Amino acid sequence: MIKLTTLENGLRIISHHMSSVESVSFAVYNKVGSRDESEDINGTAHFLEHMAFKGTTTRSATEIVETIDRVGGSINAATGKDITKYTVDLLAEDLNIGVDIITDILQNSTFKTKEFEKERSVILEEISMNNDNPSRMIVNQWFKTSFPNQSVGRLTIGTKEIIKSIERNEIIDFMHNYYHPKKMIFTAAGKVNHDEFVDMINKSISNLPDGKLHKRSKASYKGGEYREEKKLEQIHLALGFEGLNLHDDNRETLQVYSSLMGSGMSSRLFQEIREKRGLVYSIFSGNIFLEDVGIFGIIAATGNNKIKELIPVLCDELINSPKNLNEEEILKAKAKLKFSLVKSLESCRINAGSSADDLLNYNRIIKVEEQLDKINKVSKDSIQKVVTEMLNSNPTIASIGPINNLEKLENLRSRFF
Repeated sequence: MIKLTTLENGLRIISHHMSSVESVSFAVYNKVGSRDESEDINGTAHFLEHMAFKGTTTRSATEIVETIDRVGGSINAATGKDITKYTVDLLAEDLNIGVDIITDILQNSTFKTKEFEKERSVILEEISMNNDNPSRMIVNQWFKTSFPNQSVGRLTIGTKEIIKSIERNEIIDFMHNYYHPKKMIFTAAGKVNHDEFVDMINKSISNLPDGKLHKRSKASYKGGEYREEKKLEQIHLALGFEGLNLHDDNRETLQVYSSLMGSGMSSRLFQEIREKRGLVYSIFSGNIFLEDVGIFGIIAATGNNKIKELIPVLCDELINSPKNLNEEEILKAKAKLKFSLVKSLESCRINAGSSADDLLNYNRIIKVEEQLDKINKVSKDSIQKVVTEMLNSNPTIASIGPINNLEKLENLRSRFF
């Protein structure tokens, strides 16, 4: 059973009682992310999240971790383009401990200079690690090229140059300017009593950040090309197009298409490009849905001697896909999506997160029956229409590695138009 309470300050509290479990996942979702940053402080939202567990007026960084460890729980945080979240998983009887820790962090973090400089070093190492990982780099550059000179296209983690220059007061100012009760969802799923949960929160939130309700600038897909010559064994490649946003009625249609094209060993791309032709080791497709924009893309890696064959085959598969869909593969893709959705409902953390996401993005809880119904209604005709329109958008291609044999964007674009 899902219950929702809205407090006078606009904070929403949601619980999802799951009778079959003895644990609980508690989280605070905040509609603040890297796309809320200006270019000169890119990485601030992520830096702030890193500082979350580094001490409050009542606990040291060590005490925060030890308090959770003592009851066998786990605590974490993550920053995305649109949302920052703070999560804790523990036994149901210890929910009050999790609420106390997270609310303490949100209200009483000290941002001590010593801890701030330590986390600066940690983030710089994280950036170096990302730069050494071509699989991660290619996704970052795909995003950046899809949305040039826009906050949504910039790296969530920031750049070394900016992270080195960010000052402690900028982190504090960002929290006080962008964190607001109306942007927050306090969510719990598992063995949780709603009234007791609301009471815990009410007793713990006397001093939440009360920033401004900023209006985000609308993102705009552009597309383009990124090429980086790098001494690697393989070329890492991302080929993408303008997708759909979170509110588009055809979102499930594009999910079904992505599943049949590049999800799993029986997908079209895996069978044609890996199994039949041996051009790649792995290849997959996926969607990224944001509140006002989306992208669809294919990620692959191949040797320099195979890239000339890979690109024509990949493009042909995409171009021909709307014309030669068959009902069997559509049914299989739909079944895979439905199983994944239903299976996810067994997870406390996923239930807590999906409820919060629904409220932040749609201002309502979307029932699983509604989601399943939308998947069931996807048809061959709807896929053909959505995919044909998508493939008419300007492509984005990002590549890293020995790229001398990779054709330029102009040639690739001519394959689609």
